Amino acid sequence: MLSEPTIDQLRERGLTGMIDALLELRGNSAAADLSHEEWLGLLLDRETTKQANKRTQSRLRAAKLRQQAVFEDVDYRIPRCLDRGQFLRLGSNQWIRDKNSLLITGACGLGKSYLACALGHKACRDNISVIYRRCHRMFFDLGLALLDGSYARQFKTLVSTRLLILDDFGPEQLTADQRRDLLEIIEERHGTAATLITSQLPVDRWHDVIGCPTLADAILDRLVHTAHRIHLKGESIRRGAAAGTTAETD
Repeated sequence: MLSEPTIDQLRERGLTGMIDALLELRGNSAAADLSHEEWLGLLLDRETTKQANKRTQSRLRAAKLRQQAVFEDVDYRIPRCLDRGQFLRLGSNQWIRDKNSLLITGACGLGKSYLACALGHKACRDNISVIYRRCHRMFFDLGLALLDGSYARQFKTLVSTRLLILDDFGPEQLTADQRRDLLEIIEERHGTAATLITSQLPVDRWHDVIGCPTLADAILDRLVHTAHRIHLKGESIRRGAAAGTTAETD
C-alpha cells in the first residue's frame, strides 16, 4: 500500500490525475490482481488525460469562441449544402497545419458561426492555438487600442495565433483604418498561419466591402486563391433550433 507521503509528493508536483487514479485503485479490490506495470500504466494514462483536458480548457478560454460548438455535434441532416466529407477532412486540421485559409459563406441563419466555432473547438482539443473575433468588434477594439497604447500587443495576438477566426465579415464597407488593419493582419498571417472567415456575402462581393481597389486586390489575393470554401444554401435553421430539433444556431 502506498503511503500518504507518496501522495503528498505527487500533489507537490501537480500530478493530481495520478492521485485520483491511485485513490480509485486503492479502493478497488480487483486492483490487487494488477501487475506493477499495469498500475503504472493506469496512473500515467489518467495523468496524461487530465493534462490534455487542462490544456484544452486553457486554449478554449483564450479562444473566446462565441458558441459552445462541438465538431462531432454538427448536424449534416440540415439541408444547407454542407459537404460532410469536406467538413470531416477540415476537422483533421491539416488545412491549419498547411497554413491555408477557409471561407464560409451563406445567408443568415445557416450556422456559419457554429461551424466556425466547431472547427475552432476541434483545433483547441488538438493543441492548436485559436483566437475568435467578430469582425466589427475586432476593428472597434483595434481602434481603441491605438488610443490606449495596446495596439502592438493586440496586433501580435491576432497575427501569432495558429488559427484566427474572423466571424461575420461585411456587409458594411470598411473604413480606411479598417482596411489598413485587415491588410496588415492578413499580410502577416499569409503563409505562416491559418485564417477562417465567415460572411453572409459571397466572396465575389468582398472586393466592394473592402472598398479601395488596390488594397482589396492585395487582401483577396492572399486570402482567396488557395482557400478552402464552404458555401451554404437553404432556409434558416433558427426555427429548427427554437423547436429543439437542432443544437445549431448561426
